[in-house]
Amino acid sequence: MSEVVPRPVRARRWAAQAIALIEADFERSADTHLLRYPLPVDWGVDLYLKDESTHPTGSLKHRLARSLFLYGLCNGWICEGRPIIEASSGSTAVSEAYFARLLGLPFVAVLPSGTSAEKVAEIERYGGSCHFVRQASEMCRESQRLARELDGHYMDQFTYAERATDWRGNNTIAESIFEQMRREPHPVPMWAVVGAGTGGTSATIGRYVRYQRLSTRVCVVDPEHSVFAEFHRSRDRDLTCPRASRIEGIGRPRVEPSFLPDVVDRMIEVPDAASIAAARVAAGSLSRSPGASTGTNLYGVLQLIAEMLEQGQRGSIVSLVCDPGERYTHTYYDDAWLAQQGLDIGPYVDQIERFLQSGRWASLAVGSPMA
Repeated sequence: MSEVVPRPVRARRWAAQAIALIEADFERSADTHLLRYPLPVDWGVDLYLKDESTHPTGSLKHRLARSLFLYGLCNGWICEGRPIIEASSGSTAVSEAYFARLLGLPFVAVLPSGTSAEKVAEIERYGGSCHFVRQASEMCRESQRLARELDGHYMDQFTYAERATDWRGNNTIAESIFEQMRREPHPVPMWAVVGAGTGGTSATIGRYVRYQRLSTRVCVVDPEHSVFAEFHRSRDRDLTCPRASRIEGIGRPRVEPSFLPDVVDRMIEVPDAASIAAARVAAGSLSRSPGASTGTNLYGVLQLIAEMLEQGQRGSIVSLVCDPGERYTHTYYDDAWLAQQGLDIGPYVDQIERFLQSGRWASLAVGSPMA
């Protein structure tokens, strides 16, 4: 006669097996590279890019997805057979679809209708299904509705990103960056520059540098149609924006719970055309094409480097390659799409290339009031 195992015991056993699968997957994955971006030697400024595009699911969000799954499992929210639902502009959904498949769980991504076709295909390749909404502002509400309807777990990256990651270390992106910087000429960077979609990355790095008593300051770059920069100035949590960010993965039309303004030392607002221009310029130096959120990072980084040069400072800056440009062949790397969006990247390409040659930053007054 077979033993009757109580339901709570079965649930704990399944969760333990699921955690073991995720941990084994982590052990099979190497850490991502810290690339040195070529700058003139006489500047005395070193730029490093943590290449998160080399994760198994191709983006920075792989770390977040792993943390969210472990957090959900240890809280008892993720159970055998229970569907996972997530609101995402694409990359988080790709990574969560990967982990859902690893655990044999159904996965539904709630995406804005304009999400790149390449990301949609990746989600479906990992066995996930896509549910589209007209506006990014509708994603979270629709995800909650689907979770109730399907008796699923709404992962809610925008709330849990900052708390699902152990910011004190334990193989976080922050600990990895500073460990890899250890033997560099300027091992403690003056700035860490990141974008914010959930705010999880800036929270993790901002907390880590304070915990480790490091002098590194955190700069968050914000694209058009995002409220984070204004929130950092005003602390008004009721801010909203009627449009969604065109730079997938960063920028939000509302203030998200995981964005912690007090660990952010500075915000830089970046026009969308500048983000795309910087990504395209970087493609020539990196021998790979990054996505536009990487371009947003770089456009902010170059302004900080210009300030360092003007003040005669030497040191280092670290930022991220967030995901590959191959996900955006029909958008950011498509001139017809740029024309349809009314984006002229030419002036920004010229501005960036002139700076990289001369070390002098020329302000522009085109394309956006943020230029």
